Amino acid sequence: MAVKKVATKSAPKKATKKAKAPVELSGEFAVIMTGGKQYRVSAGDTLMIEKLPGEHQAGDLVVFDKVLLVENTDGCTIGDPFIKGAEVHAEFKENGRSKKVRVVKYKAKARYLKQNGHRQPFAKLVVTAIK
Repeated sequence: MAVKKVATKSAPKKATKKAKAPVELSGEFAVIMTGGKQYRVSAGDTLMIEKLPGEHQAGDLVVFDKVLLVENTDGCTIGDPFIKGAEVHAEFKENGRSKKVRVVKYKAKARYLKQNGHRQPFAKLVVTAIK
């Protein structure tokens, strides 16, 4: 008696979530608050934050005084809510606008279609020092 091998369909592989690489906390860093958001920054980091009020030219110094946390070789300092006297200095690079986000309102069978677009403004900064 001959045995036939029958090809069976294997179950599709389940998509596995890739684990995010842990954030390295080496060296000095700070957590600042600007534009209603919090950012973890180190010297040399490039940030894209909410547009800053007022006019700025490339190369201007921007000082953030709302520092929530500072980590350095001496240890970790946590504010309540901010650390008094702590500052993060950054160099202003440019203002810009992000990619367009399309907003569509549609009602089936009612001949209603409304489209709108939005480009969020941002400021690009390079962190120079944490004091």
